[in-house]
Amino acid sequence: MNQSTKAYRSAIVHSLGDPAKVGLENSVEYFEDGLLVVENGLVKAVGHAQELLPTLAENVTVTEYQRSLIVPGFIDTHIHFPQTGMIASYGEQLLDWLNNYTFPAEGKFEDRQHAKDVAERFLTELLRNGTTTALVFGTVHKESVDAFFEVAEGYNLRMIAGKVLMDRNAPDYLLDTPESGYQDSKELIERWHGKGRLHYAVTPRFAPTSTDEQLAIAGQLLHEYPDLYMHTHLSENQKEVEWVLELFPDRSSYLDVYQHFNLLTERSVFAHGIHLCDEECQQLADKGSAIAFCPTSNLFLGSGLFNLPKMEQHGVNVGLGTDVGAGTSFSILHTLNEAYKVMQLQGEKLHPFKSLYLATLGGAEALRLDDKIGSFANGKEADFVVLDYQATPLLDYRMQQVKSLDENLFVLATLGDDRTIFETYAAGRCVYQRG
Repeated sequence: MNQSTKAYRSAIVHSLGDPAKVGLENSVEYFEDGLLVVENGLVKAVGHAQELLPTLAENVTVTEYQRSLIVPGFIDTHIHFPQTGMIASYGEQLLDWLNNYTFPAEGKFEDRQHAKDVAERFLTELLRNGTTTALVFGTVHKESVDAFFEVAEGYNLRMIAGKVLMDRNAPDYLLDTPESGYQDSKELIERWHGKGRLHYAVTPRFAPTSTDEQLAIAGQLLHEYPDLYMHTHLSENQKEVEWVLELFPDRSSYLDVYQHFNLLTERSVFAHGIHLCDEECQQLADKGSAIAFCPTSNLFLGSGLFNLPKMEQHGVNVGLGTDVGAGTSFSILHTLNEAYKVMQLQGEKLHPFKSLYLATLGGAEALRLDDKIGSFANGKEADFVVLDYQATPLLDYRMQQVKSLDENLFVLATLGDDRTIFETYAAGRCVYQRG
């Protein structure tokens, strides 16, 4: 590969660590007039423009952005690509919502061309919102995940996805078997896991839709391929929790079902985790598993309020999830807006530096990818987003009143959305430009 160096000049900020662990003052690095130097798709340097500009070779192109902010690419730790077409479906809580809207929509994904068309639309929407990495649910159909990976590979995105395992308590047209689920998953793993920037996640939908035999096979796959991810749902809705305990009377808790089948690993990500006891939180922390905090879907389905301070207290890794299609926006900025309100309803605050962490480095740590993405440390992949302070008249006017970095980030998270994303870069290549 020919050596290719480019530089980007703007205000730049990135997260250095979890404010709950390192303190607010040590959690971010900010350059009011910064320079991000990218070489062959990797971060070569970040710092003050006046210090780095003299070090560049004469032939290096410098792209300058006015009244903008460069941040690492956003990371979505829980989202369903087959639900793109049924986002904003009215009037149900979780279990009825699945039966009335989700399952019929997912039934169409047996058609590979349909899956590919939706994958293209889905990934375009992610990039339009500044999201460069996501942990993604497919459907029960092998074709849906095959199509997703094919499209993601074309963009050279770091993406994680998996075929849903579901052999009971769903419509017949969406059921597999323990044997077919194992074989289909194995074929997809061999074809896509570790190819380019792609990873595979073993994906039981949630405990109620898998038999003991299928959950055991999920654990077997994780044993056979130790660097796989495991992605499922946990304690989202009170009725769901009660149903799990009825279906698995020998298990002490919802999480204990997954633990029993060896599904708690340091690459396991559980969406929601709203109704967890202290013992379950500690168990997650001990195993190094993560929770995806999905505020817009939790509010939309009336599921409850996620207790982030409780997770911090126990040391549980937490990332941010849009959870489209129960989530109501692809935008991580919009999702942070709702996360702030979820905390307010519990008498807590979500500091803007914590928001930045959750959206970037925290997501990378939850996915065990912080050696590759999530910040601008030297050698990391150059996934980044250019945020436009003048994206809307109101944002432009409000940003003129800003007096500090934390206020700047809070305004962006509160007023920002897809219009705020000016450009999105993946591995140093522009993959979206507004307009």
